[in-house]
Amino acid sequence: MHIKPFRAVIPRLDYITAIDSFFNAIKEEYNDYHVSGFFKAADREALYIYQIEKKGRTHHGLIACSEIQDFLEGNIRKHEHTLAAKEQKQMQLMLRRKAAVKPVLLTYPEVPSIKDFLERYPRKKTPILDVYFESEKAHHKLWEVSDKDAIVQIQELFELHVPYTYIADGHHRTSTTAMMYHRHLEGKLVGDYHLLLCAYFPTSEIEIQAFNRVITGFGDLSPVNFMARLSKFAEIDILEGAEKPRCKHEVTMLIAREWYRLRWKESVLLEYADEAATLDAAILDDKVLKGLLGIEDVRTDLRIKYVEGPKGLKGVAKHARKSDETVAFCLYPTQMEEVLKLADADKVLPPKSTWFEPRMKNGLIVQEFEK
Repeated sequence: MHIKPFRAVIPRLDYITAIDSFFNAIKEEYNDYHVSGFFKAADREALYIYQIEKKGRTHHGLIACSEIQDFLEGNIRKHEHTLAAKEQKQMQLMLRRKAAVKPVLLTYPEVPSIKDFLERYPRKKTPILDVYFESEKAHHKLWEVSDKDAIVQIQELFELHVPYTYIADGHHRTSTTAMMYHRHLEGKLVGDYHLLLCAYFPTSEIEIQAFNRVITGFGDLSPVNFMARLSKFAEIDILEGAEKPRCKHEVTMLIAREWYRLRWKESVLLEYADEAATLDAAILDDKVLKGLLGIEDVRTDLRIKYVEGPKGLKGVAKHARKSDETVAFCLYPTQMEEVLKLADADKVLPPKSTWFEPRMKNGLIVQEFEK
């Protein structure tokens, strides 16, 4: 991978009195904040070490730019389909801001020499940003790497040891940047769109949580008929209370205020044996959501509510209680090796299969397209 320094735009923390509300509004309000003087351009091009401390764990990553050509040539690999409507929304936001306000999260198999650099370099230096988000109980810190020797060192390490990276979060931002790059080449856009703002975190620093599902309505089935038909695909045991799945190929289900454990039958798993990875989300989508509940497109059907893993079982139950005609499914998290294997095979995961941590904040570091 060829990583590049850039001249970042950084928030003026001394102007900000309400950290959480300010950064939560960046996605829509960046232009107004920028015009009002809440941001300033860095004095020089640099790379940035990004550290997130949350729930007793510290994540170390690097903020830099990649050539969008790396994505177009397959060196930045994807595992999700993108939606035209979301790309349209992203393009609208990017053209309005003339900037990227959040890096694309890229991951790569851990390289000890890069890990050592990211952990060692900040030890005797003062961060240029140190922001505490009360709502998440998380510290976000940035250190500038502007020394030419240090920049060359980390660039050489990435070129030598990181031939590919994988998109963890930011598929639509990446594809939209590629679209804008092509329009720039055609003379339809003015600006610098050949670079993609990225945050590089090794796979050892990435946590994957599940995306759970709450479905409203059983179609032509009653809850009793639904359970009977479901038993053709899974062994079903009643639980004493709410539980998460304990392992792969186990799903927990909430229906009629009762919790159940599902285990896919061996005959079902054999149907997916030739796939690059046997994903519980894919089996659930195929056999249950489509096969039993008649949901043809899990990306767009309004009967589905996707609940992020960090919201836990309480979050799932909260959404399930909104209607008596609901069924909720909790999935075991997809494993990192499955994500990488599918991306390497040029395959995609079902929509909303993964929730990646750490989560970066809009507006902590910005790349401008037009200077």
